[in-house]
Amino acid sequence: MPSPNYILLPVNSAFIAVSLMLAFFLNFLPWGGLVGVPDFVALVLVFWSIHQPRKVGIGVAFFMGILMDIHSAIHLGENALAYTLLSYFAITIHRRVLWFKVFSQAMHVFPLFLLVQIVQILVRMAVASDAFFPGWLHFLESVVTTMLWPIATWLLLAPQRRAIDKDHTRPI
Repeated sequence: MPSPNYILLPVNSAFIAVSLMLAFFLNFLPWGGLVGVPDFVALVLVFWSIHQPRKVGIGVAFFMGILMDIHSAIHLGENALAYTLLSYFAITIHRRVLWFKVFSQAMHVFPLFLLVQIVQILVRMAVASDAFFPGWLHFLESVVTTMLWPIATWLLLAPQRRAIDKDHTRPI
């Protein structure tokens, strides 16, 4: 993680799009019914909503949620609602979160990941008559996603970092 005085280059919009597509494809992997598999789309959405709230906002979150709903073949709008709320609350706290170091940031985004799971469960239980509470172990997904926050931060900020030692032949 860069020091607080470290200046980052502007983010490339194509890199944001590629990272969101990669997260979407990571959610495609055949994890089966494994407990604790992270939601990569939620992780990347929170990251970009905090670091680039003007480029990745509620509209992008809604679109990614609709794509996840189509992919999962579940109730249309379940992930869209959850990701929209996730992005809204991430944008709400983005200025405060950026003041902390990466491990403290993880503790701030943990309730957001938990919120996504709670909203998804509530929608399933409200819509389907045969839906049941999956158990407390189901929320392990939020914990695993939170533990991936430092890795995601390091990976997604990597293209924006400047060279540590100044090269006088480069204009930037």
